[in-house]
Amino acid sequence: MTKGTLYICATPIGNLEDVSYRLKRVLSEVDMIAAEDTRRTLKLLNHLGIKKPLFSCHRYNENERAQKILSILEQGKNVALVSDAGMPCISDPGEAVVRLAVASGCSILAVPGPSAALTALALSCLDTSSFVFTGFLPREGRKRREAIAALSNETRTSILYEAPHRLLETLQDLQQALGDRKISISRELTKLHEETFRGTLSSAIEHFQGGVRGEIAIVLEGIHIQKEKREALPGELEENLKKWLAQGMTKKAAAKKAADVFSISKGEAYMAATKLNRNTGATQGSETI
Repeated sequence: MTKGTLYICATPIGNLEDVSYRLKRVLSEVDMIAAEDTRRTLKLLNHLGIKKPLFSCHRYNENERAQKILSILEQGKNVALVSDAGMPCISDPGEAVVRLAVASGCSILAVPGPSAALTALALSCLDTSSFVFTGFLPREGRKRREAIAALSNETRTSILYEAPHRLLETLQDLQQALGDRKISISRELTKLHEETFRGTLSSAIEHFQGGVRGEIAIVLEGIHIQKEKREALPGELEENLKKWLAQGMTKKAAAKKAADVFSISKGEAYMAATKLNRNTGATQGSETI
């Protein structure tokens, strides 16, 4: 008998209009739905006009329910795995289910959708080229201190989740360990009272002194490591500028690169590049640095 397929389904993080056509189709076609909270999922199904058998699969019974899901899949039936909001397995139940299904050779497909972490990152106005998702910090003790210490050395943008009643404490702990970094805090994403605060840790502490409600995603600036510059050896600046210009760099770009490597200002490097062009007879359009 062919085994069924496990669908890992991302659900709306607030606004039900974010339901995709594919999610609606998959939920209407599977045989059963494993839900973090059957009451929350029932509201979604009622909104979509779908009636399906539901059973719970949350962090307190996940290992037991993973066996039940596997049994259903081995009967050739298909199961959708959903959490209350967003993608299962990401700071939500699901890892044990997926691990067992993979080990048993079952087919697994993901139905992508809304993500609080990525939505908050896109809204943050911080560097999105490289980032790390940390999820919820440990609540107390050595593990919490170690997690925050790791953030103090993280060069990438960090994304965290936090409960509203612990937000102020977390912001204070972060400021004490990291200094006054830039931060973006989004709450109630895609909901009626959605808010994104952008500022520094100190200004965020002041802003949220009166308390806050709703689900929270924190986006934290990474540490800036100043590259160590050095004095250029005799002729080294000119040699490198000549090489970069020959590679097609503009004088402005070559001057910036030289200033990043050597103990020289961009203006000085630009003048050196201009002098090189003049001496070699090369011409480039005028640039502003």
